[in-house]
Amino acid sequence: MRIAIVGPTHPYKGGIAQYTTELAHRLSGSGHDVRIESWRHQYPKLLYPGQLTIAEPETTPFPRVSRTLSWRRPDSWYRVGRRLRGADLVILVVGTPIQAPAYRGILAGLGRARRPRVVAQCHNVLPHERRGVDVHLMRGLLSRVDGVLTHAESQETIARQLTSRTIVTQPMAPILVARRATSDPDGDESVHRRLLFFGIVRPYKGLDVLLEALARCPIQVRLRVAGEFWGGADQTRRLVTDLGLEDAVELRPGYVDAVDVPALFTDVDALVLPYRAGTASFTAYLAFEHGRPVIATRAGTAALDVRDGVDGLLCEPDDADSLADAITRFYADGMPAKLRAGVAPVDPVPRWNAYLSALLRAGGLKP
Repeated sequence: MRIAIVGPTHPYKGGIAQYTTELAHRLSGSGHDVRIESWRHQYPKLLYPGQLTIAEPETTPFPRVSRTLSWRRPDSWYRVGRRLRGADLVILVVGTPIQAPAYRGILAGLGRARRPRVVAQCHNVLPHERRGVDVHLMRGLLSRVDGVLTHAESQETIARQLTSRTIVTQPMAPILVARRATSDPDGDESVHRRLLFFGIVRPYKGLDVLLEALARCPIQVRLRVAGEFWGGADQTRRLVTDLGLEDAVELRPGYVDAVDVPALFTDVDALVLPYRAGTASFTAYLAFEHGRPVIATRAGTAALDVRDGVDGLLCEPDDADSLADAITRFYADGMPAKLRAGVAPVDPVPRWNAYLSALLRAGGLKP
């Protein structure tokens, strides 16, 4: 089929851009004629208080990319829609309701006669930090597509409140932006008494809950926090000081390039995902690729990604005591080695096959 994916790719950074790129490669590898319609200006800088683009690609760039969409040029929305009239399937990559007007402009450009099938691939149906207009924007978009793909049952529930269109739910397939370069120089049985929080720091990800949990732990554990802080790191620094964790917490503010990711895992015992809420994340797969177990809350798809007691430990979301207990259990005699032994790199092929099939079903097409 002729498939167009409308979404971010390099030079945009981050998980959604990485996933869009990998999706294009996987669809192309399945024999489809694929192109990406990407952005020249995705949304106003005011709406994203951080670094938007990067110089070096984090994954293999997709060769067929157009970058003509601009949030401030509605004519570009309509022109892209007209250009895609010959496609069989158009995939709208939805990361924020702010994109809804542009996507509706593309739908208008597609026209009605012999319009391609259109799927909204929702990384989030509604944002974790919502604005009053978000429901209206998403209802207007999702009611005009042929199908919706969500990544978690909780997101499917939200989508069903906004549209009567076909909704298919399928967990995200793994992508690895940074493979394990070398083995742990200290040996597989080393215990470093250090944990890692990695990725963009936003309220729903629960870094503050993790800091509270560390303060309540009966054992001494250090924490490395590496990633871009949404709105700055000052509030986190104050919390670290208030909790008396200055000697235990290492802050590395700023976006982490893919080439620098492997070094983050060499001297830590586990990755921690203390999410209050969430949809899906492939950060756990990255930890497994680097031979590290994961301590995670039962938010989003974490309970599907992490096998409790095998390659990680699970606890309750937004509960510092539950997380403190999980960290304490993790450092019980022999537990770090046991969980590390249970870690295995994820085979992406079957999960991607399932994901592509779900995507086509959402569009009413035969896998």
